Amino acid sequence: MSGYGFMLAAAFLWGLIGPTSRLAFAHGMAPLEVAFWRAVLGGALFGLHAACRGQLRVAGRDLPTVLGFGLVGVGGFYAAYQLAVRAGGGAMAAVLLYTAPAWVAVLSWLFLKEPLGPRQGLALVLTMAGVAGVSLQGGEVRLHGAGILWGLISGFTYALYYLFGKRYLGRYEIPTLFAYAMPTGALSLLPLIPLRFPTADGVAWAAVLFLTVCSTYLAYLAYSAGLQRLEATRAAVVATVEPVVAAVVSYLVWGERLGPLGVLGAALILLGVGILMRG
Repeated sequence: MSGYGFMLAAAFLWGLIGPTSRLAFAHGMAPLEVAFWRAVLGGALFGLHAACRGQLRVAGRDLPTVLGFGLVGVGGFYAAYQLAVRAGGGAMAAVLLYTAPAWVAVLSWLFLKEPLGPRQGLALVLTMAGVAGVSLQGGEVRLHGAGILWGLISGFTYALYYLFGKRYLGRYEIPTLFAYAMPTGALSLLPLIPLRFPTADGVAWAAVLFLTVCSTYLAYLAYSAGLQRLEATRAAVVATVEPVVAAVVSYLVWGERLGPLGVLGAALILLGVGILMRG
């Protein structure tokens, strides 16, 4: 499978996070509890994978960076996104989250010396416009200073996944990295959740297990395979088909209708991905 195929598979699995999380919320789990247990169980799964393959060791010089990524890229990303939703609403939070490709393009240009040419620039503009269309096609957008701040932080921390992966996937397998990063992120989330065992039923736990196995474990394995074959900017833009998947699945499962602006946004995202693939 090509790098684009792996990234599209990862984006599809990530696109199921929203509809599946909503199922867990409906059956008794709070959003930060879902994030916490996803990080705990995901870390255990990646740790088991790495241990079975004898790949648990991380060099001492790299360990602070890996743990720092867990703190910022897992704990910080989850927390910032939830705070953005609470302060500014879900639509604005989603728009600002998907500023990540722009963050990736700029950071890759600054630190990875990847080119930022007209084709990448056009694809970025199209995908950003498309994400805005998909996110804003329904609901009310509330502009709020705290919401904008937390939304931009969530987009920045999401972008770090691509930069971190591009730097360290040549040295370590992704199960090794996430065996350390996810438990660190979970520990950082622990003070933010109620100090009680979740009062959720079996459906909620089934949703969390699906998120752990499919939208975390398998998705990150596909993501790592794609990132090894693509520039970070291209990988980030291709992954923005995620909100299109989320919109379609939400309509099929929850009856959330995609309006005309959402359809236009989805088309712009796919057009942006197509431009990169032709390149």
